[in-house]
Amino acid sequence: MTKSELIHKLSEQFSNMSLRDVEKTVDIIFSEISNSLATGGRVELRGFGAFSVRYRERRLGRNPRTGEKVEVEGKHVPFFKAGKSLRERINTGKK
Repeated sequence: MTKSELIHKLSEQFSNMSLRDVEKTVDIIFSEISNSLATGGRVELRGFGAFSVRYRERRLGRNPRTGEKVEVEGKHVPFFKAGKSLRERINTGKK
């Protein structure tokens, strides 16, 4: 699902809100999640999962085009861990 599909789906479910208001709401939510992760925080959405930031150590990688070994610097990367109820819904195929 893309962001625009999410906005469209929410605007259908919340017909009392204008499309512009739904779009602003989604933008604010995503912005707050991003800001929290950028400052090293953690975001937990009950029943869905948790977003956090992890550090990936420097490593030796390969250039896929040439096969040449390349040193990849250490970096912080976003990480998502699905919550129990989301995992159960995915594994049982419930909608």
